[in-house]
Amino acid sequence: MKLSCCNKYIYILLFLYTTLFGAITDKSAIVYYGEDISYPMVGIHDYIIVQPSHTNTHTHGFDVYKNKMYAYVSIGEIDTDIPEYKKIKKSWILGKNRAWKSKILDLTNPEYKKFLFNKIIEPQMKRGFKNFFFDTLDSYQLVDKTDTQREKSKAALVDIIKTFHKKYPNSKLIINRGFEIIDSIADSINAVLFESYYNGVSGKNLAYKKVTDKDRKWLDIQINKIKKHKLDIICVDYLNPKDLKTKSKKLITDIKEKGMIPYISTRDLTTYGFSSKNPIKREILTLINTRYHDRMLQGAHQYGALPLEYMGYIEKLYDVKNPLPKIKNMQQYAGVIVWLTNYSKQPKKLINWLLKVKKAGIKIVFANNFAVADVHLLKQFNIEVQNFTKPNNNINKIVQKSDMMGYEFKPSLSYDGDYLKISTGKALYKIADKNGHTSTLAALMPWGGFAIGKSFIVTVGDDNIWAINPFKFFVKALRLKSLPVPDTTTENGKRLSLAHIDGDGFMNRVEWNPKLFSADIIYKKILKKYNLPISVSIVGAEVDNNGLYPKIAPQLQKIVKNIYKLPNVEPATHTFSHPFFWEKIKNGNLAPKYRLDPKGYKFSLDYETNGMLKELNTKYIPKEKPLRAHTLFWSGDCQPPENILAYVYKNKILNINGGDTYITNLHPWLSYIAPIGLGRGEYYQIYTGAQDENVYTNDWHGPFWGFRKVIQTFKLTNSPKRLKPIDIYYHYYSGSKRASLNALKDVYNWVEKQNIMPVYISEYISKAMDYYTVSISNDKKNYLINGMKDLKTVRLEGLKNYPDLNYSTNIIGFNDFETHRYVHLGKASKAILSLSKSNDNAYAYLVSSNGKIEQSSFNKYGFNLKLNSHVPLKIQLHIPKDCKYKLTSKASKITKKDDVVSLSYKYKKKVDLDVICRP
Repeated sequence: MKLSCCNKYIYILLFLYTTLFGAITDKSAIVYYGEDISYPMVGIHDYIIVQPSHTNTHTHGFDVYKNKMYAYVSIGEIDTDIPEYKKIKKSWILGKNRAWKSKILDLTNPEYKKFLFNKIIEPQMKRGFKNFFFDTLDSYQLVDKTDTQREKSKAALVDIIKTFHKKYPNSKLIINRGFEIIDSIADSINAVLFESYYNGVSGKNLAYKKVTDKDRKWLDIQINKIKKHKLDIICVDYLNPKDLKTKSKKLITDIKEKGMIPYISTRDLTTYGFSSKNPIKREILTLINTRYHDRMLQGAHQYGALPLEYMGYIEKLYDVKNPLPKIKNMQQYAGVIVWLTNYSKQPKKLINWLLKVKKAGIKIVFANNFAVADVHLLKQFNIEVQNFTKPNNNINKIVQKSDMMGYEFKPSLSYDGDYLKISTGKALYKIADKNGHTSTLAALMPWGGFAIGKSFIVTVGDDNIWAINPFKFFVKALRLKSLPVPDTTTENGKRLSLAHIDGDGFMNRVEWNPKLFSADIIYKKILKKYNLPISVSIVGAEVDNNGLYPKIAPQLQKIVKNIYKLPNVEPATHTFSHPFFWEKIKNGNLAPKYRLDPKGYKFSLDYETNGMLKELNTKYIPKEKPLRAHTLFWSGDCQPPENILAYVYKNKILNINGGDTYITNLHPWLSYIAPIGLGRGEYYQIYTGAQDENVYTNDWHGPFWGFRKVIQTFKLTNSPKRLKPIDIYYHYYSGSKRASLNALKDVYNWVEKQNIMPVYISEYISKAMDYYTVSISNDKKNYLINGMKDLKTVRLEGLKNYPDLNYSTNIIGFNDFETHRYVHLGKASKAILSLSKSNDNAYAYLVSSNGKIEQSSFNKYGFNLKLNSHVPLKIQLHIPKDCKYKLTSKASKITKKDDVVSLSYKYKKKVDLDVICRP
C-alpha cells in the first residue's frame, strides 16, 4: 500500500455530497497520504492512516486526534527517494520491487531490525506519533525462493511485530495483510488492513481493475482467519474518480455487510476518500490577493470570516499570487468565495479555473466584485452585459429586492457599472434607470451566487456596513448545510467571561501619587478586589534588572511576585522587548527601531517567548502554584507571520491578541466584530473577545473613561446573536489615571452581575483552537461530533430541535438564550447528538452551571457530574418528579421552579453531583 506517484494522471473530479452512506455509529477509516491534513475531514474516523513525512505534528489538529492517527511505515521495502535510504547498507537489500521502484529488505538481518526501530520508528515516536501502520509485510515473498527462506522471513516478521508490541505496549498497530502470520501476532495488533476486495489496481501503470471471484474467495479464507481473533478489518478498494459517485455507495454497503470497515478512494491516496461515515464539509476556500495588504487586513477576513464561523464553517484564505489549487485536491471545501480587492491580473485563467470548480459541483460566490475587469468573461456563468450606456448613477428605481437586502443598511441606488442580466437563477437585488434599463447586482444562481458593489457592503465614512444579510446569503448561495455549531462563546449554558492584561505601562507613575506605580494600583484595586480569574502578563524589559529601568527593577519585581501569588491570577508573557512589527523579524533578528531597546540586549525570538515563560515560572511564580506560564500575548501590531506561529506551536505555547472587536452604539456594525482567529498555513492566531482600553480611549489620548464603552461591545456581541465571549482586556497603565481606573471598575462591576462562566485566557484559547479542527458527521437527525477536547458546547440555531437524551451520548443537557439553544457536552471529546422535535421532560439534565465538567456520566436513569469552577458554583438542574439529586456539599441557597432546581454556593467551587431516576 505504498504511496503511489500518480500525479501525471489527469483525474476527473466528481464530488459526493457533504454526508454519505452510513450510520454514524459504524467504525470508519481513512488513508490519507497527502499534505496539509484537513482535520475537520479526517477527525470523525476511528482509524486515520497518514504519511508521517507529510504530517505536521506541531498542529492543534494533530494534538487533538493523535490517539487515532497511525504513521505509515514500510517494513519490507524502502523507497530510494526518502532520506533514510542513504543509511541503508547494501547487505540488507535483497532485490527490487519494480512496480514501486523500491528496494526489498532482509527482515532476518538483526542490523536491519535495529535500524528499523532506531531510525524509522523511534524518530516518529519522538515527533509525536503513538500508533503505526506497517506496510509491505509480504514483500519477502518476491525474493525468497525456498520454503526455508520464507519461513525465516516469516519468523523475523513475527519477531518485529512482537518486539514493537513489547517495546511500546501503549501503542496501537495496524498491519497490511500479513495473513500468513496472523495466528502468531494477533495479540500484538489492533487491526488488519488489506486492499482490493472488489476493486483494485494492477500492473506497472496501476490500472484500475475488478477483483476476480477466485481472488475474492481466497481473501474470504484469510478474512475468516482474522475474524476468529476479533480484530477490526479495514478493506481499501480503489475506484476511478469518474465512478466514485455511482459506485461508492454500493461498495461501502457491500464491504460493511462482510463485517469489514470500508475505505473507498483513488489510487494515489492523496485525496479524501469515503468510508462508513463521512464528514460534513466545514471549510470554505476564499480567494484573496495579498499583494497590497496582509491577510489579516483583507475584507474577506475582517468581514467574511465571522458570519461563516457563526454558522459553523471555516474560512480558508487562499492567496491568488500562488498557483490555484488542483481541482482534485478540493474535496474538503463546502464552497468557494472569490473576494478580491483588486481585479485579477490573469482573468481568463481565473475564470477557467472557476468553471472547473463549477463543473465539479462546488458552489461559488462572487463577493463585492466579479474579480475580473471584463464582465463579458462571465457569460458561462449565465451573466451577460447588456449593451446600454453605463448608468453614471442615473438609477432611480428598485425593481426587485429580497428580504436579505437592507440587513444593516439600505443598498445605495448609486451605481456606475455595467448593466447585468442573468439568464438563470433568482435576482436578490435588481435596479433600473430612468429609461427602464435594469441591472441585477445580487442573485442566487444554480452554481452559487453573487452580490456586488453596494448591494454587498456599503461604505459610509470609515464604516463598512452589510447591505446584504451575510448569514442568509452565504448559506443560500453556497447551499451550506445546517449543523450543530461548535460554539466558543458559551459553556454549560453560560456566556464565557475572560480577562487579561498586556504588560505595558507596569512602571507608569500614578498621577495622584507619583510614589506609586500603575501596577501597584491594578494589583490592589482590581486583582485583589475582584475574584474573577484573570491572565496577567509582563513585558520583561519593563521589570528586568537588565531592562529599561534597572534602578527601580527590584520594586517592580516585588509587585510582579505579589500579583502572581494571587490564586485567581494566571501568568503569561507579553515578550521581553515588546516587538512592534513581528513581520520585521528577519533571520531571527529584529532591529531596535522595531522594539524596545534595553542596553546590551541582542534580540532572540527564543528569549522573547520561551525564555520569558521560563523566567516567569522560575523567578516570579511561587513553586507551589499549579498555574504555570505557557501563554504568549502578542505585542505591537499583533501580526505574527506563519514562521513565528510555527515556532510558537512547535514550543507548545498558546497565543492570543489581535482582532479589533470594538463594536459600540455609535458604530453598531458587524464589521466591528472580529472572527475567532486567523489561519496562516496550518496554524491559528487566536483573537481577543474585545479590544483593549487603548482603542476606546483613542490611543490613550482620551477620554480616559472611554473603556466604559466596552460594556456596549459586550452587549452588542451578545444579542441578537451571541458572537463573542466577554473579555476584559486592558493594560497596566489603566491604573495610572483616576478616570481610567474608575472605568475599569465599572466594567468589572457590570461583568460580575452577568450570567457568566469565568475562565482563564489559556482555557479559552484551547476552546478556540478546537473550533478549527472539530469534525462532524450526520445521518438525518443524528450527529457525530468529534474533536471537542476543550470546547464543550454546540449551538442549535432556533428552538425547533431538542437533544434527544435517550439516544444521545456525552450530552449532559441544554439551555436556551433568546433564539439559540446551547447543548452541553460531557468530559469526552466525542459526542452523538440526536435531535428531536419535542422535549422529553422525563429526563434529568444539566440546565446550566458556571463550573467546568471534570467528570461525567449520563443515561436515562440519571447522571453523575464533577463540577469545578473558578468562582463559587451556581448550578441549575432539570429534575423530573421521579428523580432525586445528591450533592457532596449542600448548597447555600436552593430554589425550585417547576422542574428546575437552582443551587447556589457562597464559597464552594467544587461539587460532585449525582442524579438518580427511578427506572
